[in-house]
Amino acid sequence: MPSIIIIGAGFGGLGMAMELQRNGFHEFTILERATDLGGVWRENTYPGAACDVPSPLYSFSYEPKPDWPQRYSGRADIQAYIHAVARRHGLLDSIVFGAEVTEAQFDDHSGQWTVLTGDGTSRTADILISAVGQLSRPAWPAIPGIDSFEGTSFHSALWDHEVPLAGKRVACIGTGASAIQYIPEIQPQVEHLTLFQRTAAWVLPKFDTDYKPVHHRVLRKIPGMPLAERVSWWLIGETVALGLVEFPGIVRVVSRIAEKHLEEQVPDPELRAKLTPDYPIGCKRGLFSNDYFPALCEPNVDVVTTPISEIVPQGVRTADGTVHAVDVIVYGTGFKGTEFLWPMKIRGRGGRNLADAWADGAHAYLGMTVPEFPNLFLVYGPNTNLGVGSIIYMLESQARYIRSAIQAIAERPGSRLEVKSETERAYNEALQERLALTPWNFCTSWYRNAAGKITNNWPGTTRSYRRRTRKVNLDDFYLTRVD
Repeated sequence: MPSIIIIGAGFGGLGMAMELQRNGFHEFTILERATDLGGVWRENTYPGAACDVPSPLYSFSYEPKPDWPQRYSGRADIQAYIHAVARRHGLLDSIVFGAEVTEAQFDDHSGQWTVLTGDGTSRTADILISAVGQLSRPAWPAIPGIDSFEGTSFHSALWDHEVPLAGKRVACIGTGASAIQYIPEIQPQVEHLTLFQRTAAWVLPKFDTDYKPVHHRVLRKIPGMPLAERVSWWLIGETVALGLVEFPGIVRVVSRIAEKHLEEQVPDPELRAKLTPDYPIGCKRGLFSNDYFPALCEPNVDVVTTPISEIVPQGVRTADGTVHAVDVIVYGTGFKGTEFLWPMKIRGRGGRNLADAWADGAHAYLGMTVPEFPNLFLVYGPNTNLGVGSIIYMLESQARYIRSAIQAIAERPGSRLEVKSETERAYNEALQERLALTPWNFCTSWYRNAAGKITNNWPGTTRSYRRRTRKVNLDDFYLTRVD
């Protein structure tokens, strides 16, 4: 059996490991840079952190949980689920914690990957699988003077729980998925909150509910109920995803729901105008909240739309010259989503640098394989993120595809599998043509790189991706023996 190294112990890495286990592959090691598993659910501990996908769908299909406490579960419950799944499948013994991968090099002669970690340890494997995700590195904004602030500042993904916010003047920079969750949590505590908004977000009502004991009993005792609940939410997501390209009328309906939500929750016309997006819905991922708009309507909150010119020792200076004095700055500015595998140095056949291959933007066949990088597979790679739906469904599709590729390698010991450049190029050309038809082109978001290329999202339904990845087609690859 081939030896395998998996990088990352989040949903992607653990899902990959379980897929391997179920199919008889047990010689794998998971390298995790942190001291605990969980990925984004380990890292993001900000107040109110929760998933915006219903838990029956945001979970492994083969590991249903009938006793989720609520429909949209919080970080702690998701992290507990990840731990429970890892323990049940005996994965903890396969994880090396505190092992941050810095480099990986393919050896043309041995056909193996050599993987280096920050502590100087070198490991070799026949197959390398990256499951580091797209949202693992916080993005700090390029604002002049950011280091000059005399108060306390931190990124929302690195929340400093030692900093008391009660009675403080707090600046929140950014209005993404994290901000709409932590702002309602901290607003009642602070003396004053100033939200600096560059672009307004499309916010939809969150149809959340606490699950009662009767709900848990039904899911446990009636066969097929957990699957029925999961499929119901999956179908809703698939329907909305169709509106991104095929049926734009669906998106118009969703847009009207969001507009009505804003109208009902923000009675002040001046504030409502500030919070009205100036780009089509769907261009950025839709956000879900019932308490974000009400929090912004409170008297201790100001929404500032004047651009920030710099950070000064006392706070934030805007382009109109106003200095907004604050005690704490929270940067809710997202992640380096387009910098795939950064800062790892990956070198493939002939010493080819992956960063050079991706100089114009990351790309991969089906988001998983790259020419000149044999026996390297990517989980949650380029163009496999979703604007609608559960990424767990996508991760399961990828794990199955990668496992089938590994089976092909295992059946031919000492072989290496490399996607043909013409196959990968044709796939990505067709993908970019389809992406050009989506709303993601009409605004700036983390879905696009600096050149405007959409490197993150899949332009279709999760079902269409699953069909494409049902099984590896060896005609798309060079399958050669190591000399």
